[in-house]
Amino acid sequence: MGLKDVLTRLPVGFLTVLKTLGRKPVTIQYPEQQKPMSARFRGRHQLKRYEDGLERCIGCALCAAACPADAIYVEAAENTNEARYSPGERYAKVYEINMLRCIFCGYCEDACPTNAIVLEPIEFPTGYTRESMIYTKAMLLEPPPPGVPDTPQQTPPGKYDRAILPFPPIDESV
Repeated sequence: MGLKDVLTRLPVGFLTVLKTLGRKPVTIQYPEQQKPMSARFRGRHQLKRYEDGLERCIGCALCAAACPADAIYVEAAENTNEARYSPGERYAKVYEINMLRCIFCGYCEDACPTNAIVLEPIEFPTGYTRESMIYTKAMLLEPPPPGVPDTPQQTPPGKYDRAILPFPPIDESV
């Protein structure tokens, strides 16, 4: 690099600095101000419920099998009519997502047969310790609709004979 290169590049650099001096900074005062997210943003995971308050998750662990980062752990347990958590034979007794490992790809959402796990465009997970970044079922499960009891529920025998409720509901009068 010769003297001629330095003398031509130096004014170009100064000109670039002078152009940007008059602009307003683009700093956003987070968390008071929030940048708008795009429509395709995948944020925090959430476990959904049916309208009757039962959990959609049936403990099949397909989300854990589809996760390329191995961030999801599911431990299933058996449902009974005295303590029913989901309409299927099983429910997710333990459901944990390690948000430090999660790459927010959405494969868990695609693999779920009951649409139980959804990546909501809400907050981006933050925490100060590793333990606070492991989201448990209690943290992920949405609250039941107003006026509907929480799980476990007591149900009459034979009310739920299939794991996945039909959508839309099948009209049995026809």
